[in-house]
Amino acid sequence: MQEPSPLASRSGFGYGAGMARALKPCPASPNCVSSLAQEDAAHRVPPLGWTGDLAQAKMRLRRAVLAAGDATFVVEEEAYWHVEFRSRVFRFVDDVEFLFDPAGRQIHVRSASRVGYSDFGANRRRIEEIRALFR
Repeated sequence: MQEPSPLASRSGFGYGAGMARALKPCPASPNCVSSLAQEDAAHRVPPLGWTGDLAQAKMRLRRAVLAAGDATFVVEEEAYWHVEFRSRVFRFVDDVEFLFDPAGRQIHVRSASRVGYSDFGANRRRIEEIRALFR
């Protein structure tokens, strides 16, 4: 059995209840974005939406993630993915998580730098690139 992501809790869906995984809130630092960030607009990005069936959406998302950069899939569960992205120059690792909500036909996302304070917008750009490739 794989270890849970350091960014995920087992308390439920979103920030609270309903599923086996949840996305943690973003810290106060600007190096994180999340579709579940209710705290402030600076950290908020919209979730990904899909039509069709979930299996097709997952195939499209996988292609988008791989096309978006140096990605390594760490955890792939039915309702949760954890992917590590490495920056090209300094090889910093960013953690990107996807939480699948079949009832809402949404994929919630969280992208955060592991180190440092500012990412100069890299996590937001990555999620928006994945969003564009996913469509």
